[in-house]
Amino acid sequence: METKFCQSCGMPLSSEEVLGTNADGSKNDDYCIYCYKDGQFTMDCTMDEMIEHCAQFVDEFNKDSEQKFTKEEAIKTMKEFFPQLKRWAQK
Repeated sequence: METKFCQSCGMPLSSEEVLGTNADGSKNDDYCIYCYKDGQFTMDCTMDEMIEHCAQFVDEFNKDSEQKFTKEEAIKTMKEFFPQLKRWAQK
């Protein structure tokens, strides 16, 4: 099965427990619990602000990943990846 990613922060949506919630309490398949709750984004921010926020968690990401990133490498990668996500895609 293809891994889905949060369309705001890029976190893998690996299980139902990490899915955000819609206004009616149902699970949202596009966003994680950290980005989307009760039908709203949890942070009002720009894409660059989200990248800076996510960069704080590089060490946590590296623990579970075969590929290790420095904070600078992670930011560079996110700057390439995030514009493809639904929340940040140019309409």
